[in-house]
Amino acid sequence: MTVEKAIFERHIRPLTPVPTGVVPRLEGMQNLRAILFDVYGTLLISGSGDIGVTREQSAKVDDLQDLLQRYHIDRTPDGLSAALHQSIEEEHAEARRRGIDFPEVDIIRVWQTVLGFGDASRLKLFALEYELMVNPVYPMPGLNTLLSTCRARRMPMGIISNAQFFTPFLLERFLGSSLEKSGFDYRLIFLSYRFGYAKPSMFMFKRAADELSRTGIPVEAALYVGNDTLNDIRPASAVGFKTALFAGDGRSLRPRESDDRCRGLSPDLIVTDLRQLIAGTVNP
Repeated sequence: MTVEKAIFERHIRPLTPVPTGVVPRLEGMQNLRAILFDVYGTLLISGSGDIGVTREQSAKVDDLQDLLQRYHIDRTPDGLSAALHQSIEEEHAEARRRGIDFPEVDIIRVWQTVLGFGDASRLKLFALEYELMVNPVYPMPGLNTLLSTCRARRMPMGIISNAQFFTPFLLERFLGSSLEKSGFDYRLIFLSYRFGYAKPSMFMFKRAADELSRTGIPVEAALYVGNDTLNDIRPASAVGFKTALFAGDGRSLRPRESDDRCRGLSPDLIVTDLRQLIAGTVNP
């Protein structure tokens, strides 16, 4: 058993979505030629509602203390969390000075700064285990059914997500195969840590729209699915995608009704179960 697999099995426990009471709105799924997804809160149940580096620490102090001892790190959980968030804020501030509207960090570089050692493999293992402690994840119901249907019907699939290096690893562990073998087109996978831009920046959405155009798929024939009106629906609609607000889990649903930036914005669809999207796929 690899160390990564052992970490995965140590921390992964079943999660179930929290009902939202939202009524689906499914009219308008005709003529779709591609589907792109957010990850946390959409494809994966997120115990905290979002990827870990954007939130306050929520894991049990005893568990984090054990983690620090196993990696021989002489820090307290509170001290580590404070140093982590300070380092992230400093990197964000520097990126904004370079003109990046919504910066993203590479968490390995951040942990290297915080922990002060350069062993990349050790840093990756620590970062993975820390993330699974502060943000437990599990596949959203219907995930495999939707992906296998899209794959069988040759519907191009992609990802636009705030993510870190461990995000593809987690998806592939849950799916039991690589993202490509699960049906995702590698040309349509946009993860924030690779670009230095995070949603709600339009950077990754514009790149995805350009890539779709190169494959002959107009943006209006592509559907983007996400759980956050600001981070997902607003930039996706701005570049011309059809949009679906995923309202399947109360932990992560972000309708942003009181946010002026989302005033008057409405998704084309509202889905409460990933399997509802199957109606928008077409046979080859």
